[in-house]
Amino acid sequence: MTEDESSRTGPRGGPARGKPAAAGSREERLAAALRANLQRRKAQGRARAASDDSNDTDEET
Repeated sequence: MTEDESSRTGPRGGPARGKPAAAGSREERLAAALRANLQRRKAQGRARAASDDSNDTDEET
């Protein structure tokens, strides 16, 4: 086996995998999921606050 062939294989002789790229992709997915979750929670909080405000005005009359 030449040096070129060994550089294309992983430690167990299989194809080399791009773990650094995959790790970056995972980090990006997690960050996007966290942002989406935060936005959803903020929207839920605003909706609850708005419904609480409308319920307060209904009770006073």
